[in-house]
Amino acid sequence: MLPTINPTTTKSWAELNVLAKESNFTIQDLFNQDPKRVNKYSFEFKSTYFDFSKNGISDEVLKALLELANECDLTEAIEALFSGQKINQTENRAVLHTELRRLSKKTPYSEQVSKELEKVKKAADQLNAGEWKGYSDKKITDIVNIGIGGSDLGPKMVTHALRPYWKSIKPHFISNVDAQQLIEELDGLDAETTLFIIASKTFTTQETMTNAESAKNWFLKNGGSEPDISKHFVAVSTNKSAVEAFGINAENMFEFWDWVGGRYSLWSSIGLVIACTIGYSNFEQLLLGAEDLDNHFRNSAFEKNVPVLAALIGIWHNNFCRYESQAVLPYDHRLRFLPSYLQQADMESNGKSIDRSGRKISYQTGPIIWGEPGTNGQHAFYQLIHQGTKIIPCDFLMIANPDHSLTDHHDKLFSNFLAQQEALLKGKSKEEVQVELKESNGLDQDVIPYKVFEGNRPSTSILINNLTPFNLGMLIAFYEHKIFVQGIIWNIFSFDQWGVELGKQLARPILSEIQKKETGMHDPSTSELIKKSQDMRK
Repeated sequence: MLPTINPTTTKSWAELNVLAKESNFTIQDLFNQDPKRVNKYSFEFKSTYFDFSKNGISDEVLKALLELANECDLTEAIEALFSGQKINQTENRAVLHTELRRLSKKTPYSEQVSKELEKVKKAADQLNAGEWKGYSDKKITDIVNIGIGGSDLGPKMVTHALRPYWKSIKPHFISNVDAQQLIEELDGLDAETTLFIIASKTFTTQETMTNAESAKNWFLKNGGSEPDISKHFVAVSTNKSAVEAFGINAENMFEFWDWVGGRYSLWSSIGLVIACTIGYSNFEQLLLGAEDLDNHFRNSAFEKNVPVLAALIGIWHNNFCRYESQAVLPYDHRLRFLPSYLQQADMESNGKSIDRSGRKISYQTGPIIWGEPGTNGQHAFYQLIHQGTKIIPCDFLMIANPDHSLTDHHDKLFSNFLAQQEALLKGKSKEEVQVELKESNGLDQDVIPYKVFEGNRPSTSILINNLTPFNLGMLIAFYEHKIFVQGIIWNIFSFDQWGVELGKQLARPILSEIQKKETGMHDPSTSELIKKSQDMRK
């Protein structure tokens, strides 16, 4: 079981409150005071460099944060995670996504994990060798992954991040119950050469099964027959009877387990679309990269442990500096889906207001996670980050070596990655603006206040040598463990998601009313919206 400690009752929490109130230094002051700050607050793990130095963390603050981790029994919690204790207590489940990538060591779960990975490997190898044939004996060229949440966001993010590793299969993703996405993704596909992966643990998820039924109808209307479904549809699920009732052969069902949470499932057979697109050997490298980071997280002292340090800095920002959101800014087009993936991973995990003792929480828990790829964001929301009234800590991610030869593009991208962080750190003073105006001989002095940048805005730099499957696996595991650490310190259960249930429950009777053209008992606004929509649809 996890420890149950209200962090606000700890000695270190009280000390951090005092430090936050008394701190009158800027981040630039910290650099001026300590010429070796970059070395002290930066860590190189394999081929990834984490620079935490541009955050407003003094040595005194870091010491108190590390003590907070100890007072909240983080070591005990980490061991509970890896040893398979049922730390998802509200659902009475273990949390063992780390077992899915524990390839270098035999564990009690190795046999069942290996069995499913072998099935994934066989499918991926057959598809990329052109041996998996459709009903007309043509080889499969396209895969459509139908899922939602963790069955979509993780696989989609990883598959697109590893675009240079694609083999012979082109992937497509459908998640939204809005039929427009289904129509657009199926447009131009050939039923003879398309394979559908239906990814749903229960095989009852409304959005996924609605899309699956529509995909089946599309297949049957475009040349396929009922017996052909077994060649063109596979399932990732635990519900064998529902899978077979859909028409999928049980041999084409890939399993995962209740100790694998949806938003942590890309390492399992949910990652089938990844393995089929980039090849199984590359999928295995993804797992090995994550395992490497797992070992670092489990075995490293907290003061040198990159997920722990990132988590503690986030605690400082969220609970003591009162910064409410966190921007994730990848300067790489391949990582364009990383912010949306982390939105689910973080906000579904730590968006909680009840602690592990069942009590209402009086302090802030999970931050709002958002972001967009690099230079696009600079021409959109960076204005608010630089000069707005809200302080928004940022994670800047950059790949040192691209997978293309257009070095001029990459140099400009890299310069922007560095310049934005420097601007956030240093800002621009009134005196600097006055010098600029004097040199330009053009602008009115009244414009000076508008051109001043306060600076002192925190950021973390993550610089990766190459975006390989191994390195991407490490990066994802880094964020997973950061989220876990923060959940432990906030004394919440990070692995359930009861907050997504109520809307689903209320949608069922509303759906029935819409289909029957009725209006049930609702709040006045909902009732009027149902009525108005029915009038408009006439």
